[in-house]
Amino acid sequence: MNTIGVVVVSYNTASLLRRCLASLASCRLPLQIVVVDNGSLDDSVALVQREFPHVMLRERPENPGYAAACNEGIAWLSNNCDAILVLNPDTEVLPGAIETMADFLAIHPRVGLVGPRLLNPDGSLQRAAFRFPDLITTALDLFPPGEVLPGRLYDSWWHGRYPYELGNEAFPIDYPLGACMLVRTSTIAEVGGMDEDYFMYCEEIDWCRRIKQAGWAIWHVPTAQVIHVGGAATGQFRWRMQVALWQARQRYMRKFASPTVQRLFRVLLVIGMLRLIGKTWYTYLTGQIDRDVLRGQLLAYGTILQKTHNYSPIPVAKVTR
Repeated sequence: MNTIGVVVVSYNTASLLRRCLASLASCRLPLQIVVVDNGSLDDSVALVQREFPHVMLRERPENPGYAAACNEGIAWLSNNCDAILVLNPDTEVLPGAIETMADFLAIHPRVGLVGPRLLNPDGSLQRAAFRFPDLITTALDLFPPGEVLPGRLYDSWWHGRYPYELGNEAFPIDYPLGACMLVRTSTIAEVGGMDEDYFMYCEEIDWCRRIKQAGWAIWHVPTAQVIHVGGAATGQFRWRMQVALWQARQRYMRKFASPTVQRLFRVLLVIGMLRLIGKTWYTYLTGQIDRDVLRGQLLAYGTILQKTHNYSPIPVAKVTR
């Protein structure tokens, strides 16, 4: 492959963004890098201008969501690049990772997207290869293994995990964690960009679902390694992100699940939220959380319940192509 485009969407993560952009310097392939800033209030924009003048910068006055910002960066790069690396600002690309993923795409012409092995900052494995969500994975998310259900289910096939991820061989997957994905530009030209009606979460799952529906394969390549901190931007608004997460999952189900599965999903979600409301009150009354945490959690779970009640069975997709 020739030139690789890199899209980084930033939001108040200046210190992490510096490490992310600096890590790209070790790549031996030609890179065109664009940072799309979603209205950061910290030093993110000034940092890019001051320390990375070779990086293109797109400033947005407000936060339109991750998918919309990512699509803007992709649109700027697609015409001049063979593949696009979608990269979170809280990542550090280890030497050789981009080259390894690019080589894999070059050798396998029907692979449209690859994801690397993700590592926690301490070097331990971070799960990054998953099966598409269904009712079983939803149940295990709402009734966590080790808390409600048997703990051995956490790393199981039922919970969307792949046992092969513990090895060192590449293997096909449904989708990678969206922190780092290398996508062929011809694949993007065929299936379009991310669905911008996802503000945060599930946009990469939806994208990968459409990529596979178009006949492209998706693989996990563990010999390419990237450090991922996780939650740097979403942790700034925890209760809002809980609401965004389950809104995104409902949208995903509306687009891809049968009416019966959608109804069962809503039932699971309602029962799960009621359980969490009860758990929140218990932890408050036993002194494990304070009133502010109680208020935030109850607001999140109550909002999710309300939005589930107002659930629209017919989606109106807005996909940027």
